Amino acid sequence: MDTRPVNTNPAIVTSAGAQRLPRLALLALCAAYVLMGFAGRSAWKNADMTAVGYMAELARQGSNWWHPTLLGQASDQGALLPYWLGAWMMGLSPDADPTAWWVRLPFALFLVLSMAASWYGTYFLARSDQAQPISFAFGGQATPADYARTIADGGLLALIACLGLAQLAHETTPELVQMGFVTLLFAGLSALPVRTVAACAAIVLGLLGLTLSGAPALALVLGAGALLFELHQLRLPSANTAADAPRAGALTLALAMAASATLASVLHLWRWKVSSPPDWLAHGHGYGQLLLWFTWPAWPLALWTLWVWRKHIFSRHVGRHLALPLWFVLVTLSATWWMEASDHTLLLGLPAMATLAALALPTLKRQVASLIDWFTLLFFTGCGIVVWVHCIAMLTGFPANPATNIARLAPGFEAYFSWWALLVGLASTAAWGLLVHWRVGRHRPVLWRSLVLPAGGAAWCWTLLMSMGLPLLDYTQSYDSWARLVALQIQSPGCVTSQNLDSGQAAALRWIGQLPLHSPAALQSCPWMLVAPTADDALPGQIDTSLWEAKTLVRHPSDGHIAVWVLKRR
Repeated sequence: MDTRPVNTNPAIVTSAGAQRLPRLALLALCAAYVLMGFAGRSAWKNADMTAVGYMAELARQGSNWWHPTLLGQASDQGALLPYWLGAWMMGLSPDADPTAWWVRLPFALFLVLSMAASWYGTYFLARSDQAQPISFAFGGQATPADYARTIADGGLLALIACLGLAQLAHETTPELVQMGFVTLLFAGLSALPVRTVAACAAIVLGLLGLTLSGAPALALVLGAGALLFELHQLRLPSANTAADAPRAGALTLALAMAASATLASVLHLWRWKVSSPPDWLAHGHGYGQLLLWFTWPAWPLALWTLWVWRKHIFSRHVGRHLALPLWFVLVTLSATWWMEASDHTLLLGLPAMATLAALALPTLKRQVASLIDWFTLLFFTGCGIVVWVHCIAMLTGFPANPATNIARLAPGFEAYFSWWALLVGLASTAAWGLLVHWRVGRHRPVLWRSLVLPAGGAAWCWTLLMSMGLPLLDYTQSYDSWARLVALQIQSPGCVTSQNLDSGQAAALRWIGQLPLHSPAALQSCPWMLVAPTADDALPGQIDTSLWEAKTLVRHPSDGHIAVWVLKRR
């Protein structure tokens, strides 16, 4: 007797509603989002510049490739592959600048990988039998392929729309590489029932890549949950599934997890990053704020998905389309909490959360969809206008209030005009206007319509910031101006030692300020020393003022928390 569960999907979708997003428009949106932010800017503080520092040390043969260091200090990430990629690109780059766009190229490809794997993962999950919408008595429902393709388009739009993705997904950090491998693992597990060989390869690459990128513990936890799910699937009757898919998946996961654990142990990649125990009140407030803005607008749609599918989640026959993304989201949310609300960790959960958000689209009421559209239209249009007004004020001094605020927050900043930036800003604004005109027009209802404006608005505002607003952002968010100011204070720096500097500051002074910076071990032989001040801007107590003369305190022009004392040996 067939004991398979009856399809009780809460979604009702017609063939007219399962129209795919035009490929050219989708590819153009993704290309614009990826390219803007990787080219033409400096490394920003802190994680971005820190990663560049470790890469530059490797490229200049300043540290061991199996144990990357910066001024003798090992990375707390335990990552190898991201630093290798950046160092290899620096070796191939014709530009001596370690922050050149060449270095960012492999990281841009990992963002592309995340987008592509997110689309395919969502597609295969939506294509499964338990995820399909209810069939009509007289036909007219969406076909499985059309429905899955439309949901996948919605999932990719939801990912692009997430506010937290913009900056962190355009940095040269290990977390971006980790996101690529997490999404590859997610796609492999999603495609396992129908693309068993390719899915197993993706699973192996995902787990091993996560391990080499500094997240072996996360790889094992995600793999363990997926392994339990595949073992559970072996006990259930399969439908339209390769008979050996769960068995092959379980075996692949077990072997890949064992290989990941062995690799992490041999290469000493284990790092304890958990803070214990966090302050449940103070820490929880910041955690909640981070979730609200970082994952917007995916989180309310994901919660709605869990609500309408609540009877299925705790069922013995829970579908792959619910179990996998929910597990990935829960793991990353937990890791974010125990790592003191780290936004870089939360980044890894965005693709799975976007998949859950996409599954909500067929169940949204028309009033809710309209509310999302109007809120998004007002929010992003307002943000875009604010960016334009401040960029005009930055160049012309009018309006006066924004120009005054810019001068106060970024003293010493000198704006400059760029035809390229203006053309990009005008083109992106025109594209946003056309998108709004299309959305408010009368068109057949399609599932992804509620996420077009959020994704388009996020891409538009990010494009404006990375074109018209880039000079100001580079001045305030990078270490460049500060590192050069520090370098001007040191004459003939044959040797400079440092104390209490964080990794980002040390990397900037070493590679942007071009100072021959050494670790504190060189204290006795260097005529110059750079020391981070105390909370009240005083010299640390361990500095012997009979040996060292305090020359000046150099602050970052726009960030008073970044400062260093320049000391000269007496």
